[in-house]
Amino acid sequence: MSNNGTNRDTTLVQTARHFLEYSAARIVVCIFQTIPLSWCDKASRALGWLAGRVFCVRRKTIDENLRLVFPNESQTRRDEISRQMWHHLFLMLCEIAQAPRKIHDTNWRDYVTIPDKKLMTSYFLAWRPVVLVSGHLGNFELALFVTGILGIPSYAIARPLDNPYLNRWLKRFRESRGQFILPTTGSAPEVQRVLDGGGMLSLLGDQHAGTKGCWVDFMGRPASCHKALALFTLSEGAPMIVTHAVRNGGPLQLLVGCNGQKGIADPANLSPELSDVGSLTQWYNQRLEEFVRSYPEQYWWVHRRWKEKPRRVTRAQAMNKEIESRAA
Repeated sequence: MSNNGTNRDTTLVQTARHFLEYSAARIVVCIFQTIPLSWCDKASRALGWLAGRVFCVRRKTIDENLRLVFPNESQTRRDEISRQMWHHLFLMLCEIAQAPRKIHDTNWRDYVTIPDKKLMTSYFLAWRPVVLVSGHLGNFELALFVTGILGIPSYAIARPLDNPYLNRWLKRFRESRGQFILPTTGSAPEVQRVLDGGGMLSLLGDQHAGTKGCWVDFMGRPASCHKALALFTLSEGAPMIVTHAVRNGGPLQLLVGCNGQKGIADPANLSPELSDVGSLTQWYNQRLEEFVRSYPEQYWWVHRRWKEKPRRVTRAQAMNKEIESRAA
């Protein structure tokens, strides 16, 4: 009885905390929805300064990532990238809050520029499945929001948020324009159905896949990637398009593209150098790296992309330490 009572109390506390977090988030979003975008921009700069300078949110992770990726940059420049990143993250939330009220099928050209529109559309409308790969760069949430407005449905694979109230709310936003969300676990039958039906899958390619993932170089450091992304292309014949949706100017001014044919791996004419999981995974990480280096202030440096090292590297290091200790 005592254990049941304790569990019940813990559940009630957790539910109350989740509801308070959800309520606070909705209040903030309502405020952002009622003020002009220019004010949102200024508010985002102020909130970014508070998060990065005053409260030092995830400061250690950000500093480590920037120092290892940009070792030749000065500390002043790395601090500037960190400050701009926080501004971008808060402005991204403002853009998501205002997009449903501002961007429609009749005016989307006022907000979105797509240099590769003809090339990408030819793949979207073909009778083959397509795999869109992007990263934690720019406003990736709005990219699929825009494709939904254009009448192109997509299926995004995403991990549900821990807060069920926030998760349902974000899911409603994502699915409001024809985007469908599949959970990262237990959705294999749905994913296969999408591929068999010639649908479009969307995934973030810079998610950590653990020690058993496919290890490749990303930004000069070993990174673990999910093998499924490459297998969708190699096994299912789905062209892979590496895309970005970055802010190009002021708030809600997006540049969406794939860097032309360079950002597309089509199984119909795939080069021999990209015929296996490892090489194709390395290829799309190189494309993502090019985008990140072009817009470093819009990348999520708070994101722990690089975690533990591959097992073979860890074991080799352990053996070297043992040999050194014996020699000493």
